[in-house]
Amino acid sequence: MNKYAALTPTVLHVLQDKGTEPPFSGKYYAVLSNGTYLCRGCGLALFRGNNQFHSGCGWPSFDQEIPGAVLHQPDRDGHRVEIICSHCHGHLGHVFTGERFTSANTRHCVNSLAIEFVNDRELLSSEEIILAAGCFWGVEHLLKAIEGVLLTEVGYTGGALAYPSYEAVCSTTTGHLEAVRIVFDPKRVSLMEILHYFFEIHNFTQTNGQGPDLGSQYLSAIFYFTKAQQQIAEQIIQRLIMQGYKVATRLYPATTFWPAEDYHQAYYQKTGQAPYCHVRNPLSW
Repeated sequence: MNKYAALTPTVLHVLQDKGTEPPFSGKYYAVLSNGTYLCRGCGLALFRGNNQFHSGCGWPSFDQEIPGAVLHQPDRDGHRVEIICSHCHGHLGHVFTGERFTSANTRHCVNSLAIEFVNDRELLSSEEIILAAGCFWGVEHLLKAIEGVLLTEVGYTGGALAYPSYEAVCSTTTGHLEAVRIVFDPKRVSLMEILHYFFEIHNFTQTNGQGPDLGSQYLSAIFYFTKAQQQIAEQIIQRLIMQGYKVATRLYPATTFWPAEDYHQAYYQKTGQAPYCHVRNPLSW
């Protein structure tokens, strides 16, 4: 699965242009041992957390890769060895040997922007979908509880303005929707199951917002990455239409997903509150 369509220019600069983030700037510089690091470009599992170590170099370091997940090739500088994702060929960083940091005597020096951590030790690959259903606080709170969902992130997508702020999106002048990026294990939960749940937690017939939240940023939409995802969404919508519902949910190819400000992430978990306009109402599937 290629997720490049939704990546920000900063991430694309690393994966596509072989850029390097400043040392000590990445969020994965700290060691996270109980999970897996995925390729940010395609969702392939690259490194296990228990192979990460603190090298002091300023970038995440790993002494071992998941077999078959990482390719080694000569760097353009003619001296170093570049490492890339074996599936999407996104640039990850470089690999060095002989430094004796660990018994493996190998250091994969990786950009945080090129990877993504999930709390799963066995995962081999993942899938992603972006959903909009009103205020992203409640949508994320409910969707992240689904068994098999590995990661959620709230943000803005579907608009024209680069690097939008919450205030700009709320002005309804940017064209963005509040949305949730969902990374999941397709072996544990299917996209169809996630979309069933998505339609059950909001009023997909409302055309001017969601519940008391009115405005174009609160509309219902599915942003897909593949033709297969589009077809599954279309099948579900058609079934709802056949049951008599006037479905307002729109389907769009995925576009740049701009992560929302930190205080919006896992909002209800941080505040201890509960969603005010999202509840689950089971449908007949």
